[in-house]
Amino acid sequence: MPNLNITLIQTDLAWEDIDANLAMLTAKIESITVPTDLIVLPEMFSTGFSMNAQRLAEPMTGQAVNWLRRMAAARGAAVAGSLMIQDQGHYYNRLIWARPDGAIEHYDKKHLFRYAGEEQVFTAGKCHMTWTLKGWRIRPFICYDLRFPVWTRNLSQAYDIALFVANWPARRSAHWQALLRARAIENQAYVIGVNRVGTDGETTLGGRSCVVDPHGEIVAQASGEELIVAEIDVGKSEEFRRSLPALRDRLREMNLGVSKGGM
Repeated sequence: MPNLNITLIQTDLAWEDIDANLAMLTAKIESITVPTDLIVLPEMFSTGFSMNAQRLAEPMTGQAVNWLRRMAAARGAAVAGSLMIQDQGHYYNRLIWARPDGAIEHYDKKHLFRYAGEEQVFTAGKCHMTWTLKGWRIRPFICYDLRFPVWTRNLSQAYDIALFVANWPARRSAHWQALLRARAIENQAYVIGVNRVGTDGETTLGGRSCVVDPHGEIVAQASGEELIVAEIDVGKSEEFRRSLPALRDRLREMNLGVSKGGM
């Protein structure tokens, strides 16, 4: 597989203002001057982390979904981010993956954030998704999913990159960074985490969007409202899995039905 060039957009968002957010993000995407294969936006990029789904959710043929398609086609890159979707009588916090050819795929957030009442508005997703880009296998997750290692477990080495989009508060930034690094180490995979900055009401968002390599080292990190570009190297992931085959050993234990100690 070739190396992958990724652009992370860490930005503030206008509260519940879809037109303003899409205009702002269009300008940011148009400002990218280097080749990129994947552009990642924060969770609920078109509205902020609102529970006002009855007014703001859109169908899969709606404004923000079609905007993602246009951005992907214009940049010749995959574009990913989550938004409120209404589908078959339910609301979802849905991560949309738009390809340059107009195709879209999606992942619905599994773990809804009870503290904000998200589970009272949205329907939880049930399925993992794995998307491919230039041979890389990418598994998407949304924000609170990060706290659930069983859900994010890389069984059978099913993915090379775990992708998290978030509205993660500044007061728990230490958790954000520690959990992203833990997910990378335990799954022997790259981890991409895209958070936002700014404030929603009384909540200040923590930023610190980053790319973490399979060793748990941060290879790129945003400090403010900015775009960061990172190139990830498949060789690093493959070498780590060969030298420390923990995922294979875990799978063997599962097949044998035994539990062993280790370090």
